[in-house]
Amino acid sequence: MDSVWHPRISLDSSVQSGFLLTLDQDTKRNILVELLTFWKNWHFRLLRDLTAKMKFCLPWRSTGVSVIARPRDEEIEMARMAVQFELEDLNMRPDPEPLLTEMVHEAAYRENTVGLHRFCPAENVGKMDRDVLHAYLRNYYTPDRMVLAGVGVEHAQLVECAQKYLLGTCPAWGTGAAVHVDRSVAQYTGGIVKLERDMSNVSLGPTPFPELTHIMIGLESCSFLEGDFIPFAVLNMMMGGGGSFSAGGPGKGMFTRLYLNVLNRHHWMYNATSYHHSYEDTGLLCIHASADPRQVREMVEIVTREFVLMAGTVDVVELERAKTQLTSMLMMNLEARPVIFEDVGRQVLATRSRKLPHELCALIRDVKPEDIKRVASKMLRGKPAVAALGDLSELPAYEHVQAALASRDGRLPRVYRLFR
Repeated sequence: MDSVWHPRISLDSSVQSGFLLTLDQDTKRNILVELLTFWKNWHFRLLRDLTAKMKFCLPWRSTGVSVIARPRDEEIEMARMAVQFELEDLNMRPDPEPLLTEMVHEAAYRENTVGLHRFCPAENVGKMDRDVLHAYLRNYYTPDRMVLAGVGVEHAQLVECAQKYLLGTCPAWGTGAAVHVDRSVAQYTGGIVKLERDMSNVSLGPTPFPELTHIMIGLESCSFLEGDFIPFAVLNMMMGGGGSFSAGGPGKGMFTRLYLNVLNRHHWMYNATSYHHSYEDTGLLCIHASADPRQVREMVEIVTREFVLMAGTVDVVELERAKTQLTSMLMMNLEARPVIFEDVGRQVLATRSRKLPHELCALIRDVKPEDIKRVASKMLRGKPAVAALGDLSELPAYEHVQAALASRDGRLPRVYRLFR
């Protein structure tokens, strides 16, 4: 037994693949690829046909390697079962956020790129086999889409090991030229996706769960390659939000706008949370809200009003608080070694370079109130993307939501009824 202590090293090989770059049919393949990788990592396979991720400890002994090599039939079947379970869990879980995120992207980017289904339709699970997986891997798991990142290792030593283990090896799926590579650019369309569903019995235990209707409204922001990415990140932090219950305490975001203006003033609101999804060629800033089905119209108006107020006056104190919280979150995340090498891999894949933490902190500090107002005003000029789940009998028309976001006060047009 080796009793010598060695410094810890973390390595990761990131691959530029996934639903953003793939066709709809390839999106469904990618899920199985990820799950096969997971199972091989779980069983600690040896270094063989390495393409996705690898983690070593000195002196270069494999302790946990995620690989995609030659999947056996039982592994593919296990992956199919895992996908089927995820789909069933998606429709049963009380938290609708993953499904709403899928729906709002479908509404925002109708039938293109990030608007394609990220979750595999149940009827396609059985169609995935070894040939389909290998075809996907030949197209997207190519050297020009990979970045090898290391933390705690000398560059020359990393290059030597990469040449030893990665170069000159033939992958299990062959070395044929990539074909059918989708290089589409995201086209924002806006729109609405609705899913009527009985949410009165979603509790998974004996404790009843209130029947809620969930809505998510989003507007196009910017890609992470643009200069406005940092102001949008600060804006998202400034909106903040969360569930109606919180244990409180420092750092919980209790002074963000969605807490102060929404959850603290409207006791019937169960959730109000801001999300910012940013990609290589587009971005989406969303607010997710939940309430009783009878108060959906009022809930939508509250959300549209918060969107409109983004382009209004920005208090210096709340802006500084949001910038401090974003900086703190950034630095705390980068204390973990796995996050560091993931950050290196992602940045190099996306931008061919890496911004150091102090550079990002400087960009955050430079955000001014006029920057927030400018990016918010630009965002409000676009069409909204709306996702709605649950009892939608009181949901306002899409045209009314669009009119509210274009108004000065964010209010929905008045609707008069002769009969109730």
